[in-house]
Order: sequence, then C-alpha cells, then structure tokens
Amino acid sequence: MHEIVCPHCNKAFKIDEAGYVDILNQVRTQEFESELQQRLALAEEQKATEIELAEAKVAEKLKAKVAEKENEIQRLVAELSNMETVKKLAVTEALSKVEKERDDYKHAVERAELEKQMVEQSLNDKHETQLKDYKEQIERLKDLKTQLSTKMLGETLEQHCLNAFDAVRAMAFPNAYFAKDNDAKDGSKGDFIFRENTSDGVEVISIMFEMKNEAEETSAKKKNEDFFKELDKDRHQKGCEYAVLVSVLESDSELYNAGIVDVSHRYPKMFVVRPQFFIPMITLLRNAALKSVEVKTELAQMREQNIDITNFEVHLEAFKDGFSKNYSTYTAKHAQAIADIDRSIKVMEKVKDELISADRQLRLANDKAQDISIKKLTRGNPTMAAKFKQVRAISNEGNELE
Repeated sequence: MHEIVCPHCNKAFKIDEAGYVDILNQVRTQEFESELQQRLALAEEQKATEIELAEAKVAEKLKAKVAEKENEIQRLVAELSNMETVKKLAVTEALSKVEKERDDYKHAVERAELEKQMVEQSLNDKHETQLKDYKEQIERLKDLKTQLSTKMLGETLEQHCLNAFDAVRAMAFPNAYFAKDNDAKDGSKGDFIFRENTSDGVEVISIMFEMKNEAEETSAKKKNEDFFKELDKDRHQKGCEYAVLVSVLESDSELYNAGIVDVSHRYPKMFVVRPQFFIPMITLLRNAALKSVEVKTELAQMREQNIDITNFEVHLEAFKDGFSKNYSTYTAKHAQAIADIDRSIKVMEKVKDELISADRQLRLANDKAQDISIKKLTRGNPTMAAKFKQVRAISNEGNELE
C-alpha cells in the first residue's frame, strides 16, 4: 500500500500497488508530452534562424559576386579605353629603359676608365716602389762588397790598418811591436813591421807589411804582383819571417777578393790580404808561430833528456797540415760568399730591367686604351652590334610615335 498526500487539500489517502503505478504512468506521460512539445518548438525556432542566416549569407555572396563582376567590367572598359595610352606608356617606358641602359653603359665605361687609371697608378706606384727597393738593395750589396774589398772612406789604408791594430793591441798583442818602418839605409823600406818575442826574448814571429791603396795609383792601374819583388827584398833586409801585402788593388779580382791569398809559390812566406783581413792574418800567423815555438821548446827539452821525439815530430807535421787545410777551407768559403753577392747583384739588376720593361708595356696598353671607341669595340662582335642596333630601332620608333 502507498500513502499519497493531496497537494490541494493536504488530505492523505492510501492506494494499492496497481493504482500507484497507474497514477505514476499518467504523470510521466504528461511531463514527456510537455517536454517534447517544448523541444519541437525550440527546434522550429532554431531551424527558422538558420534558414534566415543561410539566406543572408547567400545574398551577401551574390552581392559580392555581382560587385566583382561589375568591377571586372569596369576594369576591362578602362583597359579598352586606355589602350592607346598604355601603348604610348609602353613605348615611353621602353625608350626610358634603353636610355637608362645607355646611361648605365656610359657610366660603366667611365667607371672602367677610372678603375683603369687607378690600376695604372697603383701599378706605377708599385713598380716605382719595387724599383726603389731593388736599387737600394743593389746599393747595399755593392756597399757590402766594397766593405769586403776596399778600405773605409775618409781614411788612408795605412792609417786604417794602424787604427785597427791599436784597437786590439792591449787585449790581443800586449807584448808585440808594431810600428812604421823608417829605416831606409839600404835603399828601400816597407810600411810597417810586426814583431813579437817570448818572455825569454826569443822571437816568436816577425812580419813585414806593405799597404797599397788604389787611390795612390790613379794615373796607371797597378797589379798586386808588381810589388811582390820589392816586398820580398824588404823582408830579407829587415830580417822578417813573413811578408804581407795589404792591398785594395785589382778590386774586381775573384782571387784577391777571397780575402787571404797565399803567394808563396812566387816568393816564400808571402801573402796578399784585403784590409778587413789585416788583423785576422796577424792572428793566424802569430798563433801558428806560438804553437810552433811551444812545440820546439818541448822538443828541445826532450832532446836534452834523451827522449824519443819521433811521435812529437809527427804531431807537429799534423798540426801544419791541419792549419793548411783549415786555411784553404776558409779561403774557398770566403770566395763563395763574394761570388754569391755578385750573383745577387746581377739578379737585382735583371729584376730592375724587367720592371722597366713592364712600365713600357703599361704605357703601350694605356695608349691603346686611349684610342678605343664604340665602333672599334663592336667591330667583329655581332652580339654588341645587334644590341646597339636594337637600341637605335627602339629610339626611332619612339620618335615616330611622337
């Protein structure tokens, strides 16, 4: 049983299960119908709204299409009406383009000419700089060769040698005698004599020096060998062991430019040296003599003591041979250095001649550039000829339209 309260009178009454179900079904059917009607009405309203929106969109699209067609028609009418103007504008534009190309070509030619002038100037400056550098290098090499083969400017050769010796006297030759040969009682004299003795008074070495400067013989060029005989005579008269000719004569001689030349095949114990080898020559001979004196002293002591000196004599000969070989090697290397300097000078002079030749070619190229013209440029060039022909045709057509 179910108890139901009346919503109007608030009176409760009871009904069985079947009656309750029947009432419940009636209530549900009414609610469903009411809700269904509401949803149908709402759907109808939405449908009507969507139809109106669709119709509005279609109308808008049609309107836009019509406007677009009208604009297209107006554009075509304007194009048709302005055809003559467009043609004239096209011709004017073509002529303007041709004129612009002509001006551009003119400016390009002017720029090319300016660039050519700048390149020429740059090349000229570069060549001048290179020529200057090579000239300076040649002069430096010549100065170097001069320093290796001649005396210092502003000094006499004798004074130069005296100054060179005095500069090292206290350190290298503290007990040596080096002075002018003023003894002419036998009819001749040398320039300087060098002597050095041991502390016991034993002579280590003596050298007769003769100095010959090119400036002293300006009237007639002399050779070094012209003075060998007189120098050998002076050596013997003054009791000197060696004779050395310090000379700047024959400045182009590869033999004497080697620095130290042994001429003992002509006269015993005679050498020819360049001024810069004056001190080294004294040092070589003096050191060899000191060693020889030392060995001779030891040999004498050994003889006094009855000692076999065979091996010591062998060592002495070995020393002499070694000294000779070292001297020969030095002479060869010095001669090679002088020859290398001569070759470098020749290479620099060749480069100088090539740069001068290059400048001449550059001037010829500039003359050809100055002689250039449009007619010559297009001669034998069908592409450029056709281009200029086209420009003239367009220009003539524009004149006819006007």
